[in-house]
Amino acid sequence: MAKSSNKYFLFIWLILIAILLIYFTNALISGDDKTLFMPGALTDGHHQIGMACEACHQNSFDNREQIVNSCIKCHGDERKKPFDSHPKQKFTDPRNADRLQKIDALNCITCHVEHQPDITKKTGLTQPVDFCVHCHDDIADKRPSHKNMAFDSCASAGCHNYHNNRSLYTDFLIKHLDEPSNLEKAILPKREFSALLDEIVTYPHSQYPVKPLTLDDIDKPENIASTDNINNDWLQSGHSKKGCNCSSCHQQKSNDKNPSLWITKPDHNACASCHEMEVKHFKRGKHGMRLEQGLSAMMPEMARLPMTANSLNEELTCNSCHRAHKYDLVSAAVDACLGCHNDRHSLAYKKSKHFDLWQLEQADASKQGTGVSCASCHMPRISYDVSEWLSRIMVQHNQNANLVPNEKMIRSVCIECHGLEFSIDSLADKNLIEHNFNGKPSIHIQSMDLARKDHQRHLEKTKSDE
Repeated sequence: MAKSSNKYFLFIWLILIAILLIYFTNALISGDDKTLFMPGALTDGHHQIGMACEACHQNSFDNREQIVNSCIKCHGDERKKPFDSHPKQKFTDPRNADRLQKIDALNCITCHVEHQPDITKKTGLTQPVDFCVHCHDDIADKRPSHKNMAFDSCASAGCHNYHNNRSLYTDFLIKHLDEPSNLEKAILPKREFSALLDEIVTYPHSQYPVKPLTLDDIDKPENIASTDNINNDWLQSGHSKKGCNCSSCHQQKSNDKNPSLWITKPDHNACASCHEMEVKHFKRGKHGMRLEQGLSAMMPEMARLPMTANSLNEELTCNSCHRAHKYDLVSAAVDACLGCHNDRHSLAYKKSKHFDLWQLEQADASKQGTGVSCASCHMPRISYDVSEWLSRIMVQHNQNANLVPNEKMIRSVCIECHGLEFSIDSLADKNLIEHNFNGKPSIHIQSMDLARKDHQRHLEKTKSDE
């Protein structure tokens, strides 16, 4: 009887194994859900491309060099500008060879390991936060101001950032000492894309000369239906004013100058024909990184932040924020963001001083650039090198570029309107962030105090040497 029972359970066990084997084999072949094979969850920065294992692993799952090359492919530009304090060549220098015995600084995955949520911090860091001690254990001797500071406090707000330590270097802090909380000339940079079209080499000038168009210039085929609303939206947009016709997006010309097939709903590739840099950066942020990997567009239901119920199944493309034909930049800067984001920080925006300034600007009661929208901070206007001879103010469409660590916002956004000390303290105050900076910071960071002391010591030394 016992033997019969054992055979029965063995049979059931084999059946279950066969079912699981078929299930996982089918999943592997079809590629419908590769997350089944993950050893652990991905970080917040990569979870939405979990279906594209090859984005990081390519042809191997354990080739460290190959994985690091994948990191550089996506994040390499960030390591060039702004200045990287710990570039690869620092550690390939024979004079620093001993440092590699303490920590393998040549590989991204030494500090950033995926699939290990139990040890992963919000910044995507898996290396213990006191790793600076491996190379800087004598810092208290070199800098008396750092005496008695804990080694796990190096990366505190307003202090050090491993990859861009110079963003808040001492000379920069000293330059901005004693600034008021709100600067007298608080204004954001102006957009200048349209003003520089003649100088942007990648713009298709031969196909779409920069000149204002009228309704009589519309070049859609006669068999394509249209409406007065569509025509008027286009006429009032920047596209018609700069020579961008219907065919520019819907029927792009191929290399032989012959028109291609009419595209009813153009995607980001059509936008890239004129807005190459904007689309490039869009695909590096969370909104567009799935498109970069050949996956379907990101949808709010995939996000780990709270999103509005009505937006969950909306695809995030260029037209999600820039509605077709009208391309209302005002709506894209606020309404588009709040149409999806439902977290406390986002919901608090309309109760903030920033929103008050935004409303004043939209009512023409203040100068252009004095209003602060969601995009002002999270998609800032930055100076970008288009070529060796041309820089221009570009809207950074990678909305994650200055979020982690958030001190990256200081140079690109905050100090356009606020004093540096106020900016550092504000970004360190989690409660203030949650309330969308509606108030003053209740936290004070020592960075500026230390810089002031260093500056005073330098002045005293200079005076005594005279």
